[in-house]
Amino acid sequence: MPSGLGVKAGRAFWTFGYLNEHHTHADDFADRPLPYRAFLNKAFNDDGLEVSYVLPTDLYAEIGGGLFRGDDFPFGGATGDGGGAWSAFARIGGDIGADKSWRLGGYVLFGKADAGRNSNEDAVTFIGDSDLYAADLRFTWAPTGNAREREVILQGEYFRRVEDGSYEDSEAVTGAIAFDGKASGWYAQAVYKFLPQWRLGTRYSRLEAAEIPAGLAGSALDSQGHDPEATAVMLDWTNSEFSRVRLQYNHEELSRDQHDDQIMLQYIMSLGAHGAHKY
Repeated sequence: MPSGLGVKAGRAFWTFGYLNEHHTHADDFADRPLPYRAFLNKAFNDDGLEVSYVLPTDLYAEIGGGLFRGDDFPFGGATGDGGGAWSAFARIGGDIGADKSWRLGGYVLFGKADAGRNSNEDAVTFIGDSDLYAADLRFTWAPTGNAREREVILQGEYFRRVEDGSYEDSEAVTGAIAFDGKASGWYAQAVYKFLPQWRLGTRYSRLEAAEIPAGLAGSALDSQGHDPEATAVMLDWTNSEFSRVRLQYNHEELSRDQHDDQIMLQYIMSLGAHGAHKY
């Protein structure tokens, strides 16, 4: 392709926010933050086509967009046909001196959802327009000038979902209930490599639930005024480029008056050659 132009087609983790286009083994934590779980079912992995272009400027600048089948969450699903989806994004970034770098991005993902995005066993189904907006910021600093020795990574993302359509809860109501709601979520994390093989990190994520109509009170969509939140702390040891061991503790409050404490031990192993990880 001409210099700066990129085309990707097939089924892939598309460009939306920071984490979505990365495989989970490259994440800094054993699980994904709440907004990714709620708005993307961990990742948007549809069939489609994406075009991007890195502008010929001194400051890193990239624009792009994609067209997708619309079969993956939050649009379609394995039990039905999606209504199509499209995306657009723009990112800028650069270096600050010889030991710091940053990148800022804005993203949109628009599509039409149908009942097929849920399995036939799910009580709640949605039909209508589902629009998702996101912004991400990442900052890295190598205190010694060499990121392989010591590094600080600060990262955060913000999401906002706008839905306009109708919900149906087979267990709580009869018929469709009109819904025009807005929900949001965000997370912020910090990771510190204090020795070449050791890293310590912490992450906080939060969701702000949408207001639901009276007809859906008591359904799976009713947050009862509670905004879910989760805190994670991790310590990992990297034996080599191909293996890592991670210990992580999570404290989550996903529902009112329900706390969940989790301890995870994760081992990551890579086999064979692989390309360099994205910034």
